[in-house]
Amino acid sequence: MSMDENGNVYGKRYREASAREGAEGVRRAVGLMSGTSVDGIDAAAIEIREGEGGRPQIRLLAFENTPYPADVRAEIFALFEPSAATVDRVGRLNVLLGELYAEAALSAIRQAGLKPEEIAVVGSHGQTIYHAPQPFSSHGYDLRYTVQIGEGAVIAARTGIPCVSDFRVADMAWGGQGAPLVPFTEYLLYGESDRTLLLQNIGGIGNVTVLPAACSPEEVYAFDTGPGNMLIDGVVSRLFPGMSMDVGGAIAKEGRVDEELLGRLQEEPYYAQPLPKSTGRELFGTAYVDKLLAYGEERGLSASDLAATVTRLTAWSIGDGYRRFIRPKHAADAMIVGGGGSYNPTLIGMLKEELEPMGVEVLTQEDIGLSSDAKEAVAFALLADYAVAGRPNSLPGVTGAKRAAVLGKISY
Repeated sequence: MSMDENGNVYGKRYREASAREGAEGVRRAVGLMSGTSVDGIDAAAIEIREGEGGRPQIRLLAFENTPYPADVRAEIFALFEPSAATVDRVGRLNVLLGELYAEAALSAIRQAGLKPEEIAVVGSHGQTIYHAPQPFSSHGYDLRYTVQIGEGAVIAARTGIPCVSDFRVADMAWGGQGAPLVPFTEYLLYGESDRTLLLQNIGGIGNVTVLPAACSPEEVYAFDTGPGNMLIDGVVSRLFPGMSMDVGGAIAKEGRVDEELLGRLQEEPYYAQPLPKSTGRELFGTAYVDKLLAYGEERGLSASDLAATVTRLTAWSIGDGYRRFIRPKHAADAMIVGGGGSYNPTLIGMLKEELEPMGVEVLTQEDIGLSSDAKEAVAFALLADYAVAGRPNSLPGVTGAKRAAVLGKISY
């Protein structure tokens, strides 16, 4: 940390913003998110007010998505292969992404009609390049680790705003999976007294948060359901040069689900793995797509058939997670879907076929007047607000950690 002219730790910038905004009855924060699909940087500027029972009330002031430059996106994908993720490449891209995140934060602040000095804190999830939540023994220790890049110190320096980053490691230090982290904010913002809700995110990976009716924080649970858009994007990008995703599910809509391939994919052991659990590109990445394409060629499947089959797999994995881990304890009233997958009508249609026969209404964030795109960026703004106040911002019942912790490292 830097020191001011009086020798005080340079938290002065945050203290002044907090005092001013506290006097107005609100605090303002910016959240930054870049997910496993590596589509770009989501930046949300929000206003936070204290509501009843200490639960925050959030107002979205501005939201922007800034796509990664094509060459930067290619560099990020290269780092997903550990043998290519050399120290020099990781270090350089860590700083470069810090610069890009800072620009995204400042742009969202301008769009909100605000100045940086009116923002109390920036929360940045960073870009995950490796996540190893399962403990392994080394030198007598059970180790878990995770790597997110996008240097928080650079974001703080360029914006002049304190930045909270590297959220996952504190949870893992206490024996947790380091994910999912958004359920903490979903409990605060979405819980209802008379309905059991499922908050399903479909990014690169799918994850669900279970909010039983009138639940306490200890009763919330969540887990990664499996691949979200990752296999869909992987298949489409390989078979359709120049495309990175199945826009609107148009390709899958023209295809036919191959039941034999689907059956093989459903045998993946991850789906039956007990809770808590999380997954990522380490399992459902390039090598997985290679096997899919090889099998498709062997079976003579068209590109649209492969897209249809992996789209059905994503919907099935979400339904399987509900049947296996949720319905026996809490029959849900509705599932609210966010993330990029919520804009894929083919996928949403398949998800309705999975869940609505079991009495679960499937809605999107837009159906309830919110934004699927902004949801996770908003979450990291709120997580950062808790972190700078020294308030625990995790749910150990979700991640498997031994205790709640204050997640995030603060750069001034």
